[in-house]
Order: sequence, then C-alpha cells, then structure tokens
Amino acid sequence: MAKIIFWACTFLIAYTYLLYPILLFCLYAATQVWRDLRYLGSRRNRRPVKPLPEQLPAVSLLIPAYNEFGCLHVKIANLRMLDYPADKIEIIFVSDGSTDGTNDFLKALPDPNMRVVILPERKGKANALNHAVIQARNEILIFSDASTIFVPDAVRTLVRHFSDATVGAACGALQFEGTLEAQHTEGAYWKYECTLRLMEARLGATLTASGAIYALRRECYRPLPPETVIEDFLIPMNARKQGYRVLYDPEALATDVPAPSVAGEFTRRVRLSVGSYQALGELLRVPMRGFTLLAFVSHKVLRWTLVFLLIGLAVSNVFLVGTPFYRIALVAQLAFYLWAALGFAFRHSLRSVRFALIGYFLLAMNLAFLVGFVRFLVGRQEVTWQRVN
Repeated sequence: MAKIIFWACTFLIAYTYLLYPILLFCLYAATQVWRDLRYLGSRRNRRPVKPLPEQLPAVSLLIPAYNEFGCLHVKIANLRMLDYPADKIEIIFVSDGSTDGTNDFLKALPDPNMRVVILPERKGKANALNHAVIQARNEILIFSDASTIFVPDAVRTLVRHFSDATVGAACGALQFEGTLEAQHTEGAYWKYECTLRLMEARLGATLTASGAIYALRRECYRPLPPETVIEDFLIPMNARKQGYRVLYDPEALATDVPAPSVAGEFTRRVRLSVGSYQALGELLRVPMRGFTLLAFVSHKVLRWTLVFLLIGLAVSNVFLVGTPFYRIALVAQLAFYLWAALGFAFRHSLRSVRFALIGYFLLAMNLAFLVGFVRFLVGRQEVTWQRVN
C-alpha cells in the first residue's frame, strides 16, 4: 500500500508541474502547425480585426474598490488615456464600504462618463460587482481593479472578439511590477502560469480570467452569491455554461503590483483556496468536454490538492526507507524542504538571488491551500478583500 501511495503521489506531482506542461506544449505545437498550414493554403487573416471607431460597441468598465485612495489618482489618469471614444465608454466605480478617502475622491470626479456607487457596508467584491452590473447601461462589460493599469488599446483589443456571436468572454493578460522578492517568486511563477494559459487558450480551453482585465457579454453575467471569492473563475465559467466561448488575448495587456513578499502572497492564496474549495461543486457542474475537462483537472483540481499529495508522498516514503532507492527519494524530499526553510530564514538576503526563493515560494503556496482547506471545513471564510501591502 505504501508503494502504491508513493508512486501515485509521485506521478501526480510530476504530472502537475512537468508532464502536463509537456503534453500541453506538444498539443499546442501540433495545433499551431495545423493552423499555419491552413493559413498558407487560404491566406485568410486569423486574427480578429480591431473595429473602426464608428464600429466600436458601447462598453461599461466596472471597478470595485475598497480603501484604494492611494492608487486612484494613477487609475483615473490611466482611464483618461484609454484609446476608446469617450462617448462609448461609461466607467462605474463601486466603493465597497471604504473608510479612507476613497469615497470623497470618487464623488469629486468631474468626468461625465464616470459614475460612482457608494455602498455603506463592506460586503465583498462579489456584492460590489453585482451592484456594478445593475448600474451598467451597456451590453459589453469590462472588469478591472482600482490598482490595475491598462495599456491604451486594451479595451479596444478586448472588444474586437465580440463581433463573433459565439464569444461570451475575452480575458486579457496581466503582468506584474513589484519588489525584488516578488519578481523572483510570484513574478517568475506568473510567467510559467501565463505560458500555460496561452497554450490552453490556443486549444480552446481558457478556464479563468485575470480579475483585473477581462470583458463579458452582459447576458452571460449571473448574479454572484455573496460568499463568492474566486469571481474571476466563476464568471467566465458561467459564460461557458451557457454555451459561449471563453477566449484569452495576450495582446490585451494590463499591469498590476503583486504582494511585495511571499508572506503577503500566502495570505492572498489562503483566501483564494477557501473560495476554490467552496466553488468546486459548482464548477464540476459546468459542461466541459475533451481537452477543456483535462485542463480543468490538470491545471486547477490537481493544483488545489497538491499539498495532500506532498503529504502522502512524504508519509509513504517513511514506511519504505528500508530500500536504498526510497532512502534517496526521502533525502531528495528533505533537501527540497531544507531549501524552502533556508529561503524563509534568509529571505531578506536572498531576495536578489534569482530562483533562490522558489522552493520557499512553492512550499508556502501549497501550505496556503492546506490552511484554506482547514478553514473551508470549519466554515471560516472571508468574502471581503483587501490589498496586501
């Protein structure tokens, strides 16, 4: 039994981090070759054409905010620089019970295309988005965060996909600028994650959006339960559930700032993991076929359960130490945990050393899912959000 558990855990861990990306790359490469051959045969443009100014649809840009006074000046300046006709874009801020200067700042905005909804009580991002959608007048909704900076043509790039009536959601690409520690941990991991998302998108299996930049047909939006945490996963999945396609466009770019340290990212991941376990039952009811189902299991479900595989691997390995091979395997695991421990102990001095903190980061993120699972079991969940500074 110990051997079965050991090898099952070993395979699933290796599959999640290594074998699935390799499989994904092979399928992606084959798909790209086939598309290139079709293009050479027809010479038809495969890229959606950006509409002319007079063809652009009216959009509603929805921005929930909680105590974001410190970044709103930059956000407003960014919104005014968007390459989109002012008469075709309405911007709706929803202040979710903010207690700093956010409300006063937003109320004083002079822009006629910017509207403000002030919620007296803080109830979480899902509730704020529900209010924002009710207020929106247009059929294309753009979701963003108060700290997110769009490139000037980001909105125009997203909306070009909605000329296709089968598209329900178009997800943009998020890049991070942060501290040295964030760049060498979350930043490095995010590049790996974005590579997987791009390849999945080419295979028609976009699963989730970056909550800071994505677009949605209004008819695809379903009011979110107030306890929702991973709204940027559920909203695109609801579109897919209604039979619409969900796309990823890496040319629709935005920039945000991650948590400045692994400790800050750990706090965020605990909250997200609670939301992931909470939403799992609902997500399993979404019709997914073929590669989309494989991507969901490989990229999401296994990631959410990886910490239990690590525990199973270590415990089963202890019962097998009588054999030289398993002793080496146990030493390898201990070496990884020592690497992670050293990264934690010397995180301040190693933050400028490339990849030195990756072990610490990976272990911390998996432990976050363990903490999140315990909180989910005991019913302790937090639906409100707050930027980790």
